[in-house]
Amino acid sequence: MERTPDTPAPDLRGKIALVAGATRGAGRAIAVQLGAAGATVYVTGRTTRERRSEYNRSETIEETAELVTEAGGTGIAVPTDHLVPEQVRALADRVDTEQGRLDVLVNDVWGGERLFEFDKKVWEHDLEAGLRLMRLGVDTHAISSHFLLPLLVRRPGGLVVEMTDGTAAYNGSHYRNSYFYDLVKNSVLRMGYVLAHELEPYGGTAVTLTPGWMRSEMMLETLGVTEENWRDALTEVPHFCISESPSYVGRAVAALAGDANVGRWNGQSVSSGQLAQEYGFTDLDGSRPDCWRYLVEVQEAGKPADPSGYR
Repeated sequence: MERTPDTPAPDLRGKIALVAGATRGAGRAIAVQLGAAGATVYVTGRTTRERRSEYNRSETIEETAELVTEAGGTGIAVPTDHLVPEQVRALADRVDTEQGRLDVLVNDVWGGERLFEFDKKVWEHDLEAGLRLMRLGVDTHAISSHFLLPLLVRRPGGLVVEMTDGTAAYNGSHYRNSYFYDLVKNSVLRMGYVLAHELEPYGGTAVTLTPGWMRSEMMLETLGVTEENWRDALTEVPHFCISESPSYVGRAVAALAGDANVGRWNGQSVSSGQLAQEYGFTDLDGSRPDCWRYLVEVQEAGKPADPSGYR
């Protein structure tokens, strides 16, 4: 997850960040990229070396914290179930005791890949799974903000990043997979907008951010490839050519955190590709994928897969 030589990391030394949902995927990469910029990063999640979540995957928050430290920051793993208010309150108390403030909060808790059913009507979709999806994708963000934002508003300049899937413009005109999935991802978009209103009097900024088609651990496994040979999947899934590594959106968050004028983004919905054009960072391969524009102009237009001009 090292940066390419032509894209120096912002200087986040002295910054205190917390990534809620940093066990794997975007959350892990965001934490690591904040660490690469020198930040102290609290990483939270349910999977530890002693206990796994219902995902039953091997990635742990301890590993994420170690990657943060290896990248140049200070990683601190705190096992936390963000659906349990008492645990999030204890997390906030710990950050308060150890740091006295919080500069960056990334609400990235999700955990729903195995719960939503593609193209299932609300009356066809498993109800228990759908309601669990909403709890994991919406309630966790609200609980985290309730307990952690008092630390962030103590001084001007705080940043909250709400992680979702899809920009406001894209989601506003597209059906997103299923009733429950659509509700969750659009609820998070609205959260970012509302938090912007509530943080502005304190000099804070809230942004909603989406990656593109991300090569998470689970996505790579589903397609039977690795980060090293991911292009082998293009034979079966040609439009995967526009995909991006999780580090790309991680660099987007680091760029926002390092921007002294970050308030210009307050209340906006942005993508990793959009911010790459603004800040000049690249993905690990030196490219700048612009997934959401590609989806509309190439894939949905029925054109052959071709990332030329989009990365």
